[in-house]
Amino acid sequence: MLKDNKQKAMNIKELLSRYAVGQRDFRDVNLIAAKLKNVNLSYASLCGADFRSANLENVNLTSANLTGANLSEANLTGANLTEANLTKVNLTKANLRDVNLNHAYLSGAIMPDGTIHS
Repeated sequence: MLKDNKQKAMNIKELLSRYAVGQRDFRDVNLIAAKLKNVNLSYASLCGADFRSANLENVNLTSANLTGANLSEANLTGANLTEANLTKVNLTKANLRDVNLNHAYLSGAIMPDGTIHS
């Protein structure tokens, strides 16, 4: 899992402005309780990112790499995770209502009910 000394603090405005100019590498970013409703982060590398309790409602994470990210207690209602890499992601108590997981890779993911996806 994540180690606090690895995480990079970044505010939402900085994340979105970097994404807008083409940056896609946001590994280990700390976005605990961030409000990212309706944001497009498709194709972003968010490996090891911390999104605990974040509002990711209707976020577009198509083909994003979220390997090892912490999404526990996050609101992902209506999010698009088509073809996203969710290997070893923590989704404990996350809201996955109406989430698109078509072709998403979930190996080792901890699901909202605590079970581990094989």
